[in-house]
Amino acid sequence: MLQQYNEKNRDLIVNINGQLVHRDQAGVSPFDSAVQGGDAIWEGLRLYNGRIFKLHEHLARLRSSAKALAFAQIPTDDEIIEQVRRTLAANRMTDGVHIRLTLTRGVKYTSGMDPRLNTAGPTLIVLAEHKPPVYDKSGIALITSSVRRFPPDCLDPKIHHCNLIQSILAKIEANQAGADDALMLDVRGFVAETNAANVFIVQAPRHEGTEARRVSDEAMKRRSDEGANAARREPRHAAGRDRRPPHAGRGERRRPSAAPAGGEQGAVLRGAVVLTPRCVACPEGITRATVIELCAAHGIECHEQELSLTEVYRADEMFCTGTMGELAAVIRVDGRTIGDGRPGPVTRRLSELFGELTQRAGVPVVA
Repeated sequence: MLQQYNEKNRDLIVNINGQLVHRDQAGVSPFDSAVQGGDAIWEGLRLYNGRIFKLHEHLARLRSSAKALAFAQIPTDDEIIEQVRRTLAANRMTDGVHIRLTLTRGVKYTSGMDPRLNTAGPTLIVLAEHKPPVYDKSGIALITSSVRRFPPDCLDPKIHHCNLIQSILAKIEANQAGADDALMLDVRGFVAETNAANVFIVQAPRHEGTEARRVSDEAMKRRSDEGANAARREPRHAAGRDRRPPHAGRGERRRPSAAPAGGEQGAVLRGAVVLTPRCVACPEGITRATVIELCAAHGIECHEQELSLTEVYRADEMFCTGTMGELAAVIRVDGRTIGDGRPGPVTRRLSELFGELTQRAGVPVVA
């Protein structure tokens, strides 16, 4: 998977600490902490029809990372949102936009890693690009990387930092193997995530045979819609206002809150289970949390647990999640076909539900 240059981005205006400059003139000081030691944090946001999806959740994670790194100063949410608005307005952007927020510890008065050398306050960079979801919706291929994700006692993945060398090394391996991305394990050999996204697998019920797994999309849609009506609620973060951290309830076995549908709908993937690794060696993904909530709201059973490569290889479906790529099916891992080599019904249904949610939820930032 190689992103292509978008001509719409030729004359982008970039925001660096409130200064709006052409992309070709944009720059940061060589004394900035991001240059000196990668001492910075970041968030990826996506703009849908003038609204940023899960904006407050992203800003909460940014603030959490800054606190963990003991940043002396952190801009308020309102200050950050104002700079995002200015950047989008300067570029006349309203839809189909990915925004990368970077907050560094700021400029040092002399080179060195010591945070006491930072006395000028943080540097905020807002980079907005015309960028549709980056993954092929027909499915992507992964290889397992030799690079392992750190556990919390080495470098806690709850800090959304800019030190991406692990991911870059894994991506190099994927590129050399002709794969789209790399699957990364933790130091114990359990699945963590890809080099760029959280991962999920789907296990269809074994006792019902292959026919139970080859169901129509229409039937799957009816089942989840009826489950949602029974639940009588939207996902917890649907309005983009709930600031509950994305890791709340981490490690719980999440049963669907909706009552199972009967008849044909009850037979459709009854017993199918969505599984995702616990947030031990992977970030607290916000799209990941949204998918877990969608499962609960639409009668799809979902667990967070340790997953081995064997469970990946024998999965009936697999998909990855992230702001940059939304939901994307994984159809091959290490040359092995996952399921029937196509996006499965659970993946397709969750993708549809996610798309519907992004069209009605989010925080308005531009008209």
